[in-house]
Amino acid sequence: MSSPVIGVFALQGDVREHLHALRSAGADAVPVRRPGELAAVDGMVVPGGESTTMSRLSTVFELLDPIRERIADGMPVYGSCAGMIMLAGTVLDGRPDQESFGGIDMVVRRNAFGRQVDSFETDLVFNGVDGDPVHAVFIRAPWVESTGPDVEILARVSGGPADGRIVAVRQGNLLATSFHPELTGDLRVHGLFVEMVLRGLREPGLRGRGTTDERTIEEAVR
Repeated sequence: MSSPVIGVFALQGDVREHLHALRSAGADAVPVRRPGELAAVDGMVVPGGESTTMSRLSTVFELLDPIRERIADGMPVYGSCAGMIMLAGTVLDGRPDQESFGGIDMVVRRNAFGRQVDSFETDLVFNGVDGDPVHAVFIRAPWVESTGPDVEILARVSGGPADGRIVAVRQGNLLATSFHPELTGDLRVHGLFVEMVLRGLREPGLRGRGTTDERTIEEAVR
């Protein structure tokens, strides 16, 4: 099977770092700024950045509804930090006019860990990746207040004032973390997402590239 084409939402955020991590994990990674570029990818990463700016720009560049449609159609998406906020069904402490892509049945609190000066690093036990704990970098990060019954909790903070807070989740083809694995050189979270995209291409009933693409899955992965 050829490498999956994974887009990175490229209107705002740490796009370059995710492109590099995805390519290192075996994907063909491309920036996504327009609906036509979105239609050509098998999966997408929503990077860290500023969720309110992402919300506004996704509307200006006519990506908000197409991304929602691709998510509803089964496209795998991974959101880190601000990307987690963009995948949340409910956002606390956001702007009144803030929109999200949705998809994960969770309530996320924006900037829950504090301001830029409160950024920190810690090791996390991360369900779904092998080996040592994942070293996590938190920068003005959200956390998950609560999840629905179909959401798998992958990681929680251990120790300190945020002990027990949920910082990584998965629901079906959607993955989200509060932290930034693209900044550490550890490719395991990106590798997990690449495998999710490949699995989505192999499984019947899930679309490949684009919601209007009528090719079969077998044709899409040649």
